[in-house]
Amino acid sequence: MKYSTQIKPISYLKAHAADVVRELAEQRQPMVITQNGEAKVVIQDVKSYEETQETLALLKILALGNRQIEEGKTQTTGEVVARLRKRAYNR
Repeated sequence: MKYSTQIKPISYLKAHAADVVRELAEQRQPMVITQNGEAKVVIQDVKSYEETQETLALLKILALGNRQIEEGKTQTTGEVVARLRKRAYNR
């Protein structure tokens, strides 16, 4: 994706808010809003935002798993199954 086509000044956003919202929903690409020639914010449609948040959550889970492996905080499948069976029988 080329962000250069999705860079607009804040005055454009103010004057064309409805068009921007429609465009974001249709194109599913973020838009960079500038103020005084500098990039200030990035806006995107809700579906894209939700997908990004879900992806970040999965990446955090993967990172946590990798850290636990590096720290040796692992169990064999047999250990886990035995613990679950013990828990089920003690109910």
